Amino acid sequence: MRFTEEQQAFATAVRDFCDAECATLAQRDALTDGGRLANSPQILAKLADLGWLGVSIPEEYGGAGAGMVEECLFLEATSRGLAPITAYSTGLTAAQTYLRYGTEQQKKEILGGLCRGRLEAIALSEPGAGSDLGSVRIKAVADGDSFVVNGQKTWTSAAHVADHLLLLTRTETGPKKHEGLTLLIVPTDAPGLEIRGIETMEARTVNDLFFTDVRVPAANVVGEAGQAWRHLMRGLSVERLIIAAMSLGAAQRSLDDVLGYVKEREQFGRTIGSFQAIRHRIADLATEIAYCRSFVYDVAERIDAGEEEQLAREGSMAKLKCTEVAKHTALEAMQMMGGYGYAREYGMEGQVRKALAPPIYGGTNEIQREIISKSLGL
Repeated sequence: MRFTEEQQAFATAVRDFCDAECATLAQRDALTDGGRLANSPQILAKLADLGWLGVSIPEEYGGAGAGMVEECLFLEATSRGLAPITAYSTGLTAAQTYLRYGTEQQKKEILGGLCRGRLEAIALSEPGAGSDLGSVRIKAVADGDSFVVNGQKTWTSAAHVADHLLLLTRTETGPKKHEGLTLLIVPTDAPGLEIRGIETMEARTVNDLFFTDVRVPAANVVGEAGQAWRHLMRGLSVERLIIAAMSLGAAQRSLDDVLGYVKEREQFGRTIGSFQAIRHRIADLATEIAYCRSFVYDVAERIDAGEEEQLAREGSMAKLKCTEVAKHTALEAMQMMGGYGYAREYGMEGQVRKALAPPIYGGTNEIQREIISKSLGL
């Protein structure tokens, strides 16, 4: 697609911000306690002051009232710029469900907070229910004007830094596993809720959640009780586009960094970028990224035009392709950088670590292939 002058200026401004605030390893370490944190309140606050958080959220809820094209430009640029705002995308995914099914009060509180730099989380997976979300077992039992929640969630991104959880619970048991599911808003400081971090190869991002008689007001139901599966579907489709845009930015960052390296690194009396084996690998990566960029913004443009009938399939296609390209680009870049690719100073090892998770979360890429194949009548 062809971006407008305003969209181009916006993307440039976000890139310039990242270059000024978090371009160097020293800057990022200062913002993230030496790389141990995935999110920087300082950066989130600055982005909120600029009016860039929630750029696609309607103005009446604190956003800029732009579209998914602008949101993808922001996500791509901040991912490329290594801005430590990982949890923002989780809140943006939750926002899709609140926008369509939340009450006015819920929208003002949750969406308004997101635009001001507050964070939100979504609690879906359980120890026995990952890709098969219809098998969730956590129970929310009606008790007067409240629900009492007991059970466990796992792999919950951003729960430790979020204000609320958008919690998928089972309120009824029926013949069909996707029926009887309800979405509840649970404050993360609710009595009876324990949030325990899961150690991974990255900064703390995911958590186990334990619910022991957690009382949630019935007013915190999002949408209609028992209809959570239907309420989640659009949000999950948009989530895949969100992940695709972030992976696009990550792939571009890996390419930028390895390109700078091969132009300067000399062996056998010349730069290694002058060897055909390297040049052709770089050319292949650049081509893949260019195709990903065209597709991501084509899907975003269709969403903004109200053409959502193909969103499930094309969102899955975008997520599948962009996450695989980001992983491939980071691994190829590490190989071309040799030993320096493993050194934290050069940053590529961090790019590799970050590129390994997106093909798994937001619906594994195997699940995306299933969605795509079913949409083709298979």
